[in-house]
Parts: sequence; C-alpha cells; structure tokens
Amino acid sequence: MKKKHQNGFFLFGLAVLAVMVSQLDFQEVMAGLQRAGYWFFAVIALWFFLYLFNTGAWYLIIRSLSEKRVSYWWLYKITVSGFALNYATPGGLMGGEPYRVMSLSPKIGTECASSSVILYAMTHIFSHFWFWLLSVVIYLFTQPLHLPILLLLAAVTAFCLTAIWFFLKGYRKGIAVSCLNLLSRFPIVKRWAAGFLVRHQEQLAQIDRQIAALHQQNRRTFIAAVSLELVCRIISALEIFFILLVILPSVNFLQCVLILAFTSLFANMLFFMPLQLGGREGGFLMSAKGLQLSFGVGIFVALLVRLRELIWTAIGLLLIKFDKKR
Repeated sequence: MKKKHQNGFFLFGLAVLAVMVSQLDFQEVMAGLQRAGYWFFAVIALWFFLYLFNTGAWYLIIRSLSEKRVSYWWLYKITVSGFALNYATPGGLMGGEPYRVMSLSPKIGTECASSSVILYAMTHIFSHFWFWLLSVVIYLFTQPLHLPILLLLAAVTAFCLTAIWFFLKGYRKGIAVSCLNLLSRFPIVKRWAAGFLVRHQEQLAQIDRQIAALHQQNRRTFIAAVSLELVCRIISALEIFFILLVILPSVNFLQCVLILAFTSLFANMLFFMPLQLGGREGGFLMSAKGLQLSFGVGIFVALLVRLRELIWTAIGLLLIKFDKKR
C-alpha cells in the first residue's frame, strides 16, 4: 500500500477515535476500572485470542483462492487494523474493507484480494445470523416465556432464516455484480454504479466466480471459515462473563451469550453510527432488563465494553503505521 494511503487511513481513524474518547465521562471511566480490577485486563487479553479466530477464517479463504501465500501474523495485523477502521467508520464496512483490499492486493493480486475480502465480510456477517438463531434456541430453553417474548423470538427467527437464505444464494451465484446492479437503481449512486459495472464487468464476474467456487468446490473451507466465526461469536461472550463476575458472582455463561446476542442485534440495526455509539449501550440496557438484571449492571457492562473497543481500535490504528512499505 502506498504511504499516502496508509497515512490517510491512519489519520482518519485517529480523528474519529479522538472524537469518541472526548465523549467519555472520565470520572465514570475511572470508577468502572477500579471496580473491575484485574478482570478488565482479562477482557483486553481475550480479544487478542478472538482476533486469531477472525484471522484464521480469512486465512482459510485466501488459501482457497490463491496459490500465493501470505504470513498468518501479517494477516493478523491487517485483520486487527481492518476491524479498528470498521469500528471508527460510519457505515461499518466502509473503512476496514478498502484497507484490507489495498493491503492484500500487492501480495495476491487485486481480484483475488477483493474476492477474499468480500467473502470474509460475507462470512463474518453470515455467522452473526447463525449466532442470533442459536441464541433464540438458548432463550427458549433457559428463560421464562410469555406472549410478547414469543412474538419477538418468532420475528428474530424469521429475520435470521431469511438472511441466511439470501446469503446462501449469494454464495452460490456470487454477489458483486448483483450488488452493483442493485446500486445502479438508487438515485444518488446509480451513475457511479452503472459506470463502474461497465468498466469492470469482467473483473466483477471473475470475483463472483471465485465466491461461488468457495461454496461449491471448497465446501470444507466454507464450513470451517463460518464455524471459526461462529465459535468466535460464542467465545466473545466471555467478555461479558468476566465483567459480570465482578458484581454478580452467580452469573452463568448462557446469560452472557443472550446479552451479547440481543445487544449485537440491536447495535447492528444502527450500523451507520461510528463505534455504534449509543446503539450498543442501548442494547446492553435492553438485554439486561429482559434477563431481570438491574439498570446499573447494563451501564457497567456497556462502559467497560466501550473502553475495550476504544483500546483495541487504538491498537489497530497504531498497527497501520507499522506496515512497512515494500
């Protein structure tokens, strides 16, 4: 990646991060850290291991698409930086994915890099729907049920099954050309999308062929990548478990899975906000209340998770500067 592009990503992310930090109540932050004690360091360390799963899923996809090899630990660094840019960018995928493509293109080619990034983004999102569907099953067997909750769970189930069908269709036929065709119907971007589709028709078709090949010819790789992402979602509930142990020693892991599931579902509905500001906090409060936990518990968990996100966002942005120009 050119140095000016690298600096652009870094400075943009740094500016947004500074805005996010300025919104914190530092008195409240210090009180939360003192209360959490060493468990907060366990939360920070946990994400070092969770990013190993994310990197592993992307690494499997790259190996299935290209004979050229990339270093796993270099890819780990790009993964962490990509997620940092996603956290800091309104619209989520508008920051990290271009950075990943531009970083990987010199090593395996632009088409292969684009295919792998699109496939990984699809796999990452696809695993969320399976996670939410699994959480519905957990809720049915572990929590008291009444009509409003059953209706909500039915709506979530229908939403997840529809999304899973849509993604499976995208995996079978490719999604790049379809997305550009869809964008070409929207007033603001239709001229750009139509022009891009005409100029890059062959490249986009090749990307779609590579996407379809992973699902049809490399079924084991596809299942392994999705499984790694799903396991990562489940294990990430340990973050909430560690935090809640400080104030609720009787908390169980399945409760934490449910809190994470409903929080992430609510926060992803507000994907257009940088760092999902407000959406994640609201999700924690709603899920805590739904599981008969106190308002203060939701606030405490949301604060420490927000701090963890800011710390790993800062780490990811710093790693951008450690990418040596070759």
